[in-house]
Amino acid sequence: MSSNSKETDGDSSAPRRNSKKPKYSRFTQQELPACKPILTPGWVIATFIVVGVVFIPIGLASLFASQRVVEIVDRYDAVCVPANFSKDKLGFIQSSTTDKTCTRIITVPKKMEGPVYIYYQLDNFYQNHRRYVKSRSDKQLRSTAYEDETGTCDPENKAANGNSIVPCGLIAWSLFNDTYGFSMHNKSIDVSKKDIAWKSDKDSKFGKDVFPKNFQGGGLIGGAKLNASIPLSEQEDLIVWMRTAALPNFRKLYGRIETDLDAGTEITVVIQNNYNTYSFGGRKKLVLSTTSWIGGKNDFLGIAYLTVGSLCLFLAICFIVVYVVKPRPLGDPSFLSWNRNPSGHLN
Repeated sequence: MSSNSKETDGDSSAPRRNSKKPKYSRFTQQELPACKPILTPGWVIATFIVVGVVFIPIGLASLFASQRVVEIVDRYDAVCVPANFSKDKLGFIQSSTTDKTCTRIITVPKKMEGPVYIYYQLDNFYQNHRRYVKSRSDKQLRSTAYEDETGTCDPENKAANGNSIVPCGLIAWSLFNDTYGFSMHNKSIDVSKKDIAWKSDKDSKFGKDVFPKNFQGGGLIGGAKLNASIPLSEQEDLIVWMRTAALPNFRKLYGRIETDLDAGTEITVVIQNNYNTYSFGGRKKLVLSTTSWIGGKNDFLGIAYLTVGSLCLFLAICFIVVYVVKPRPLGDPSFLSWNRNPSGHLN
């Protein structure tokens, strides 16, 4: 061996610059402390029992709370079209000469303690469509400094005179414009629209110095109009509508009735049926509902808890029976495949 190679081999402290060996650490070598539970039959059975015992009472409480909610749902899009327009509903809603007034009588099935929430429900309306959701300008809604920021609002960005539309975009343009008037015993019922929108939306997303300009002044005929003397932060119907729904069937808050409604009371509702859902096969419903500690009427939550809890208890019972009838020692190596002969008998 040459002297050069001896010097190289003898210098054990010289770094191996060409080595691809990673630097040692407990992370790369997977030596960090970790929880490695051993799922013994006792632990599995106990876990299922605990889940069942916890979930079933929650499910029962949720279901009972949902059943206590009193809800009235009245679909009116079809019945509010005159008989002579039954085959031309689109022509009826688009005509400026037809009378859109519709009177409905609804009966309160159970006592509804105030506040009673009023919703309008739209079905088959895709507010989550990509082009629809993007057709807005959040900067313009917040500040007058961005009044001309309408690049994302096409086709509702400019009015016929070339000036910017505030608020621009298809979401604001399609603002729901059906109205409801309530009366009981020939006396009108006051509907409060205060604080129907999220406080965070009013304070952060809609400016107090931003006023509607040229709204509904484009080439298309849209929904409701806005009061040009009221800032956007105070136009709560618009704020509620601008929070787009994720599903095609949705409800939005219209207002509140602060008084109680007794069982059997007949309420007269005068509807201005203005909103066009007939062109896309949509449906419109008026909803009156009370609330509980879980919100509105929603049986699914309670049913889901009861189903999961019952299933866990059923599995726990099955595991107990199997463990008692045919126990199997934990970690018994005789059950390994290489400890069995081809005939299936243990060696």
